[in-house]
Amino acid sequence: MEKIIGIQGAQGSFHHLVAQEFYGENVEVLEFMSFRELVDSLVKGECEEAVMAIENSIAGSILPNYALIDENNLKIVGEHYIPINMNLMALPGQSIATIKKVFSHPMALLQCKEFFKGHPHIKLIEDTDTAEVAKRISQNSLKHVAAVASTAAAKLFGLEILAEEIHTKKSNATRFLIISKKMKEPNGDKLDKASLKFELESKRGSLVSVLNIIRDFDMDMTKIQSMPIIEAPWKYSFFVDVTFENHSEFLKAMKILEVMTEQLHVLGTYKNSL
Repeated sequence: MEKIIGIQGAQGSFHHLVAQEFYGENVEVLEFMSFRELVDSLVKGECEEAVMAIENSIAGSILPNYALIDENNLKIVGEHYIPINMNLMALPGQSIATIKKVFSHPMALLQCKEFFKGHPHIKLIEDTDTAEVAKRISQNSLKHVAAVASTAAAKLFGLEILAEEIHTKKSNATRFLIISKKMKEPNGDKLDKASLKFELESKRGSLVSVLNIIRDFDMDMTKIQSMPIIEAPWKYSFFVDVTFENHSEFLKAMKILEVMTEQLHVLGTYKNSL
């Protein structure tokens, strides 16, 4: 039986494209309009795994998603990067001059802000999903309204692309995580990347000490992200990604970090996709 995979957004969204690339073209997906709904479905067992955007090369990290993974004790079992090509689309016969409103996901609008500076007559409105807006325009025959979404969404919903690749940086890419309730078993796969979350005592040098252990065990830190701990003002938790060659050395390092930190969670070990 094929896995059921949860995605944020409608078919034709970037999450859907990632699911197709990661699991195969005919992957069975469940659509959710928010990351909270996506995570709730995974926790309840309605889907076996889920695709979740975590950072964009232009807009940066999606901090609430780190919290969702941590709070629900979810595991990261994979990652996938895709180039993000944002396109302006509307019903056939429209033009940019006739468009009054553009709806899209806030991250998509943020990635295209320079393009819209040149079109001040257009009102930008944040919405739940890129492809869902394209679907709504098509189903309701909405004129003078456009979406920012993928070429797949334009094709799927019969919209005309008014402007291609409107994102500010042409090297625009997004990293997506594959999340599950269970840690990934090695199963012959090379697991050479890990995501960690830890908390530290508020004393000088505590973070440097942790980073020294990462260095001493030949791990390469590819990301570090701090988040405030709500219950403890001016105290932070850290989310770190590391790559490594030797899994047993990684496990030794984790035993040391368990002693050095107030709290350490290995959110997942998986294959580095870069």
